[in-house]
Amino acid sequence: MNEQSTSAAVPADQYVLTLSCPDRKGIVHAVSSYLFMTGCNIEDSQQFGDHDTGLFFMRVHFSADAPVTVDKLRASFAAIGDSFQMDWQIHRGDQKMRILLMVSKFGHCLNDLLFRARTGALPVEIAGVVSNHTDFAELVASYNVPFHHIPVTKDTKADAEAQLLGIVRDEGVELVVLARYMQVLSDDLCKALSGRIINIHHSFLPSFKGAKPYHQAHARGVKLIGATAHYVTADLDEGPIIEQEVERVGHDVTPEGLVAIGRDVECQALARAVKWHAERRILLNGRRTVIFA
Repeated sequence: MNEQSTSAAVPADQYVLTLSCPDRKGIVHAVSSYLFMTGCNIEDSQQFGDHDTGLFFMRVHFSADAPVTVDKLRASFAAIGDSFQMDWQIHRGDQKMRILLMVSKFGHCLNDLLFRARTGALPVEIAGVVSNHTDFAELVASYNVPFHHIPVTKDTKADAEAQLLGIVRDEGVELVVLARYMQVLSDDLCKALSGRIINIHHSFLPSFKGAKPYHQAHARGVKLIGATAHYVTADLDEGPIIEQEVERVGHDVTPEGLVAIGRDVECQALARAVKWHAERRILLNGRRTVIFA
């Protein structure tokens, strides 16, 4: 193999730019011109202008053949961001996002995410698993992932959340995933992790709250079993919705059958939400989301 072909085989560095700002003329031109002038190539670009809010959203996946660092890209793009009042970010597109999973007594979503990450179906690196119980310690260990047992009581809740934030900080965690973690988080914790914590909820929100939701659904004769993945806010189960999944059911399905179907749709909805967030495809639009999937 000659020197020229060897050089051509080296992949270019990959980056993702996301932004939102007041909608006006010239945004796309400014972004594309900047990338051209810095020697970058646009691999994929998606944009959306929301007429209701007057905001513009954009996600650009681009590559750079010449050596450049993400810090230099951020520094050189800052002037454009300021001129258009952008809320923007630039990240490397070839680095896996570090995430932290949280679970209580139901392990189907935990197991699903661990497996997807192991097989490469999710572009994430699981930095650890936090649980208020020890039920899944062996499962987590089988994936060579650190397991943190943090019991939670009314009297220890503040200390438990402080420990959680310590893990997030020390492990460089960018996303926390509540994979059926059955504890209500404090307002302070929700604010500290705003936009960086995802929950999975049975059914279309809001519906069948409290104990045994699928038994409640069976008693009401539901025809659709659903699950909703959403960002966590101080308003319980009212955060911006990311993804929803449904499965049609008949009158002959037992409560136990509904639980089994519900587990499947919960796994599917949560996995897609985590994947889209890790690929930086989700932008917040007030109480809603813009998703460039």
